[in-house]
Amino acid sequence: MADADADSDVADPHATGEDGHRDFWADAVADEVLSRDPEEPIVIKGGVSPSGVAHLGNFNEIIRGYFVAAVLRERGYEVRQVFTSDDRDPLRKLPRKLANTEGEIVGLGEVDAGALGRNLGKPYTDIPDPFGEADSYAAHFANLLQADAERLGIPVEMVSNTELYESGDFDRVVRTVLSDLEGAREVLSKYQAKVDDEYVPFNPICSACGKVTETVTAIDPEAGTVEYVCTDMEAGGSTIEGCGHEGTATFREGKLPWRFEWPGQWDVLGVDFEPFGKDHAEGSWPSGVDIAENVLDIDPPVPMVYEWFTLDGEALSSSSGNIVTVPEILELLEPEVLRYFFALEPKKARDLNLERLDQLVDRFDRFERAYFGEVDDEELTRFAERAYPLVVEEVREGRVRLPYTFAAVLGMVEDEAFREQLARDEGHFGPDTPEWAIEDALDRVERARRWAERMDNEYNYRLRTDLPEASFEEATEAALDDLADYVAEGHDGEAIQSRMYETAREHGLEVSDFFEAGYRLFFDETQGPRLGEFLGELEREFVVDRLRREA
Repeated sequence: MADADADSDVADPHATGEDGHRDFWADAVADEVLSRDPEEPIVIKGGVSPSGVAHLGNFNEIIRGYFVAAVLRERGYEVRQVFTSDDRDPLRKLPRKLANTEGEIVGLGEVDAGALGRNLGKPYTDIPDPFGEADSYAAHFANLLQADAERLGIPVEMVSNTELYESGDFDRVVRTVLSDLEGAREVLSKYQAKVDDEYVPFNPICSACGKVTETVTAIDPEAGTVEYVCTDMEAGGSTIEGCGHEGTATFREGKLPWRFEWPGQWDVLGVDFEPFGKDHAEGSWPSGVDIAENVLDIDPPVPMVYEWFTLDGEALSSSSGNIVTVPEILELLEPEVLRYFFALEPKKARDLNLERLDQLVDRFDRFERAYFGEVDDEELTRFAERAYPLVVEEVREGRVRLPYTFAAVLGMVEDEAFREQLARDEGHFGPDTPEWAIEDALDRVERARRWAERMDNEYNYRLRTDLPEASFEEATEAALDDLADYVAEGHDGEAIQSRMYETAREHGLEVSDFFEAGYRLFFDETQGPRLGEFLGELEREFVVDRLRREA
């Protein structure tokens, strides 16, 4: 994304309108953060538990936090964007799928699933990487998210909860919570059942079996230790058996439960702003605020609740397999298109429909044109003028964006020179179009081609650049010759499509047979895309020669 000058003495280059409205939501959030007069660096946080595939949904908080960070940096503030991996959580059940180092989704049968199955109940950082590459399963998951951030040009610092505990950063928070058990229980009981006089908000790691246990029998806050018994853990309707060991653990050899750990992170990291999904808005956030204010005696960060986006109309779900990873989506879309998707209003529900990615790309292209003053839409133009520089790597005039479906049509052509010629024939490239713009524009072709392959849609065919070996009846040949004459007159694809029906009838042919002859000539297949419209996208001379069966 285009970086603004951090040393600029302009506090806010995009002033608030008279009604207080901001054209870009990240400006409004930045206003709220700055209204608290935070110390620098301003800390923006997100977080996730490494429980399955690192997918696009996990990336929500990183990229939404980035836009706020970018706005604050633009205004001249030092910002630290962190993303916590809740990797001291225990593995409670086996995920159905994982992602390899390249972000490709694989099943458990393709990895050392035993590395996970033998370690149920243990912290993610103590579980071997089933791919045998990273230091642990948690590190593997964190590496994937770090790589995703780098793919989108987002400077985020990955923070391990385990490291925060082991380094002693959490000691003060744990001591505060355990020094006033009655107060901690009173606050938590408003939000969670089964908080009795025996409840202790600390989960030691058993020194004998390595599992996280929930049974603490004694506390010594001054020594920073607890005594425990390794008991069974209930997890998703099943039981993870404890080993029964009785031992002593320091505050660095365990973890706080989530409802205490989240506000504990705010305290330890000095968090000023954190976005989170609506699933936390009615549960964890209210309890986190209460614990922050009345147990830890700190101010909670500025929150932002965002709507989860759906994928193909369904909720993202690792267990059901309805997920897509960042590398997978970047096979189909330019990074700036994906950043644009997340730059849209976060409180509005949206669907990422893979089958209709062309519509998302079209909207991005219009957004880009609006920035350069080429769209008669005042509201969109204001939004684009503000957000576009934060969405693209570089603001550069003269870019050419091939319509996504046209790029998919070009993807049917193997020859790159022929692709460029077809784009020129359609007027996308002119004699003065710079080479860099042509290369950038044609980069979309391979993405659209992969989209056609993944969706197996009407563009998933390959144009034969050589004349296929095919013979036709005399009436069919005559019809093809007539159609060639019609195309030579310069008609567009829609007109060619209609003419094909008329030509078939005029020569006494079944319409389906005539179309099949056309598919055979151009694809050496018996079916394909809407043929007339496709032919209208191709170089006219090439189409005419092929219809006349000339090499």
